[in-house]
Parts: sequence; C-alpha cells; structure tokens
Amino acid sequence: MKKKWTRQMKKWFSEISDIPADIIMDLPKVTLVGQSHLSIENYQSVVHFSDNQLILALEKGELHIGGEHFVLEVILEKEILLEGLVKSVQFVEH
Repeated sequence: MKKKWTRQMKKWFSEISDIPADIIMDLPKVTLVGQSHLSIENYQSVVHFSDNQLILALEKGELHIGGEHFVLEVILEKEILLEGLVKSVQFVEH
C-alpha cells in the first residue's frame, strides 16, 4: 500500500512540476540513434553482456537488447552507452 501511494505522489509531483517523470519515478530512459547508438539511463545493474546481447536489471523487470558487434562505450552508475548494430529492444516485466 505504501509503495502505491509513494508512486502516485511521485507521478502527481511530476505532472505539476517541470521535472521529467523518468527522473522522479526512476524510470528507464532509452534513446536510440539510428541502429548504432543506444543510451540507457536509470538502470539498476548489468545482468548479462556479450557481443550480441545486453540485459539490464530495471526497477520493475529487465531490458533485453539484441544485435551484433556490441561495445559498451560508457558505463556510469545510472547510464550506459552501447554501440553496435541494435536489432531489438524488449522490456520484460517481473
């Protein structure tokens, strides 16, 4: 019950302020430029990384990214920049 109330308050605050919901509610922000650059903000941790797959833990599930020739260009506490040929992006809820 407390989590639902907190989430509703964050959503309400986001709506009345100029602060984006992804920042207030800790939602992932995924930015794809063409098929070769992918920026992911607000992830929890890296679950798996290989040449053709990146799996990130999110607050409510996982983000699965498939493709080819992946290279992690930047890894920060809350942001990852992935380069390579991105073929799929899928949110998997738990």
